[in-house]
Amino acid sequence: MNKQKNPKQYQPNNPLHGVKLVDILELLVEHYGWEEMASRININCFKKDPSVKSSLKFLRKTQWARDKVERLYVQLMTGEK
Repeated sequence: MNKQKNPKQYQPNNPLHGVKLVDILELLVEHYGWEEMASRININCFKKDPSVKSSLKFLRKTQWARDKVERLYVQLMTGEK
């Protein structure tokens, strides 16, 4: 039996391809810090006793917040404003 797995497709124009949410969040926190993150993205997990663990839990359940975090990451990586 020849079971052939589909290889992951290379997506050169997608800056989020292959990047884990935890890596995105850690990079943003390192670059901006929690206070600046909270001012850019108005969510409580960045404002009150922030941590990577609690933020990941919230972002995995809340798509609109995750979209904002991913958008900020793309802006940082591409130099957009």
